[in-house]
Amino acid sequence: MTDRLNDAVLNRLPEGVARPRYDRSAVTPGIVHLGVGAFHRGHQAVFVDDCLNRGETGWGIVAASLRSATTRDALAPQDNLYTYCERDGQGETLRVVGSILDVLVAPENPAALLAALADPRVKIVTLTVTEKGYLADLSTERLMTDHPDIAHDLAHAHAPRTIYGYLTEAIRQRQAAGAVPLTLLSCDNLPSNGRILHRALADFAARRDPALADYIRDAIRCPCVMVDRIVPATTDADRDGVAAGLGVADAWPVVAEPYFRWVIEDDFAGPRPALERSGAEFVADVEPFEHMKLRMLNGAHTAIAAIGQSTGLATVDAVYAVPEVRDFIDLYWRQVGPTLRPEVDGAAYVVGLRQRFANPSLKHKAEQIASDASQKVPQRILAPLRELRAAGQPHTAPMLALALWLRSCAATNEKGQGIAIHDPAFHDWDAPDQDTLPPEEVVRRFLGFSRVFGSGPDQTFAADLTAAYTDIRTQGVLACLRRMTKEG
Repeated sequence: MTDRLNDAVLNRLPEGVARPRYDRSAVTPGIVHLGVGAFHRGHQAVFVDDCLNRGETGWGIVAASLRSATTRDALAPQDNLYTYCERDGQGETLRVVGSILDVLVAPENPAALLAALADPRVKIVTLTVTEKGYLADLSTERLMTDHPDIAHDLAHAHAPRTIYGYLTEAIRQRQAAGAVPLTLLSCDNLPSNGRILHRALADFAARRDPALADYIRDAIRCPCVMVDRIVPATTDADRDGVAAGLGVADAWPVVAEPYFRWVIEDDFAGPRPALERSGAEFVADVEPFEHMKLRMLNGAHTAIAAIGQSTGLATVDAVYAVPEVRDFIDLYWRQVGPTLRPEVDGAAYVVGLRQRFANPSLKHKAEQIASDASQKVPQRILAPLRELRAAGQPHTAPMLALALWLRSCAATNEKGQGIAIHDPAFHDWDAPDQDTLPPEEVVRRFLGFSRVFGSGPDQTFAADLTAAYTDIRTQGVLACLRRMTKEG
């Protein structure tokens, strides 16, 4: 197959493949996206494509990678088109998305990204930079001012590395030019993501220009956002399958489940696209939805990933197919459910999660979900665990989930295979050798990992975690799950 997806071949695609119904040359940028990965292309960019199809042509996306050129190099020869492949376990649908107008690579040309952010036509900046991209201490919601990239950006305003360096300089330029204040939409899995972004951005700006920091506090809006859709990393098998359906090659398609949810705090500094017409929800308070998603989906996902990493099961559906795992996750949901706000229906959400986790066509890898886990565990598992303990409610399942994460950080799994750990914060810490140290010493070392545990839990917490981790080490993962669910 020699032809490649681009504007010229759109009219030659098979009849069943959806494609842009608008003139892409007439679309102008209204959104800059930071962190152009699979999730953005399987979620926000699809919503914006809907808006463009409805005639809202002022909301094209200029996307930027803050690190590598991989996505740019894949999409540029395709006129920045890509295929959105939706799979439900029974079949798939293909749709070519045209909402991304350009992909920039920030390290190659910082000035180009600053110019895009300062463009007065741009009203919104969306972000999917993962938890680590915020360079914030999640226990205090404050900027990590001692991080070397923060120091660099304060000294090099026109060649930044971080979201704060780029946003602060762009906002300064926009303010000087009289441009509309930006709305910044964090679409990452952080609790109170908008509030954390706003506070950290103002803190960064204050170290450069106190007056600019005041402007950011007063004029720049950072709504809290909850996003919910499972988008696995694209594989070569995905590329081959999409190419067969298109009749042309696509170097970087994206695969996702049909389910989606996008809940946005209705607090914008200027105009916005009519995302609600595609199912986005604008609400006064995102926190109930955020808690439900972080604790029920993401918390269970983190536990499933830890089980997969520890047992050698590679994908979510493979892990979830094990009866002991399904029973344990059900117990986890029952115990964490009482921490949810009354505005949401956790039981109904769980019904959908069971179907989503069992979807065999996504092949969502445990290793992918486990990446950067040290920055995910505090809000996904530790937060509800601490609330349950304080309320005197049952919490054996989230405590075991925490112990499972410890076990998944070992050098090898239960089959003797190496465990790949993609977590820079973890590698920067002196992790204990789980193969040689006794369980109580492993737990003691982990509890000293302040990035996760803060100042350190109390003795009862330490004793309970040690007991759970010891059981995993002595009995094995699945045996522990089986026993817990029977005792339930």
